[in-house]
Amino acid sequence: MASSNFVDYVKIFARSGAGGNGSAHFRREKYVAFGGPDGGNGGRGGSVILRGDSQYWTLIHLKYQRHVFAKDGESGSGARSTGKSGEDAVIPVPLGTVARNADTGEIVGEVTENGQELVLLQGGRGGLGNWNFKSATNQAPRYAQPGGPRIEGSFILELKVLADVGLVGFPNAGKSTLLSVVSAAKPKIADYAFTTLEPNLGIVEVHDGHSFVMADIPGIIEGAHEGKGLGTRFLRHIERNSILLFMIPATSEDIRAEYEILLNELTLYNPELLDKERLLAVTKCDTVSTDELEKLKTALPENIRTTFISSVSGYNIQLLKETLWEYLQREAR
Repeated sequence: MASSNFVDYVKIFARSGAGGNGSAHFRREKYVAFGGPDGGNGGRGGSVILRGDSQYWTLIHLKYQRHVFAKDGESGSGARSTGKSGEDAVIPVPLGTVARNADTGEIVGEVTENGQELVLLQGGRGGLGNWNFKSATNQAPRYAQPGGPRIEGSFILELKVLADVGLVGFPNAGKSTLLSVVSAAKPKIADYAFTTLEPNLGIVEVHDGHSFVMADIPGIIEGAHEGKGLGTRFLRHIERNSILLFMIPATSEDIRAEYEILLNELTLYNPELLDKERLLAVTKCDTVSTDELEKLKTALPENIRTTFISSVSGYNIQLLKETLWEYLQREAR
């Protein structure tokens, strides 16, 4: 993975800007010997902000820029002039980014929409100038308020891929092949386990200009929730999918057993995944005979809609797309 452009986990150190000090200035002009206080306020310090950007799909731009500092605000001056506010440090992130306090593990927030902003660290407030403290009993205050201090902290940014349909299956189940057939995505495809080492996204055209986003999630193996295989590294990407499409080859020895293993791994990782709509695609149907397909239909898992497909021959691919679209419309209601 050292050469991969897909980065879905980074740790950054951030620091907001200090607020500028208020000014303890007095008006002094040629014909105004004893002018009153006119010290201006300090400018606020810059904040550290995450901003959702749909043009980003990875956190690689933060891989080598892990220190993010906002600018300090400037101090106020005479004539009630307010100091310039410090520039915010705005970090563009892909949609689906979760920010977590690195020390406590507490979730600070999530960025799921284009243009959405999440403040990680608030900039220091600007200090008040001495004219703010003038009163009937204190006509010439000689003090002003200092600016608010900088705040710093370490944060973990995790990306959970946003997609309408997530492909779930063991390695070599045909997930990447399906994505390459139904979309313009070009995932790596080979006849060995763990060909896919990073999530791939593709836009699937259905009909009449309608489309949805499909994500090819790297293969799961039994024990993935405990760190086996690729472990939990990519299981979190499934959390953001509206529908889970389980994929099991027609050549499997026991489709029902494989489905139960996959479902169990998701359950052990996050029981809330069971609330998602699920469908099953039996893949590679071009590799078995018609009689064998008929036998498979008697050994399918219960309570899940199943479609037999072949990405190579195109068998039932349009039917699968229509079915997924139907389920997505049901979820949107």
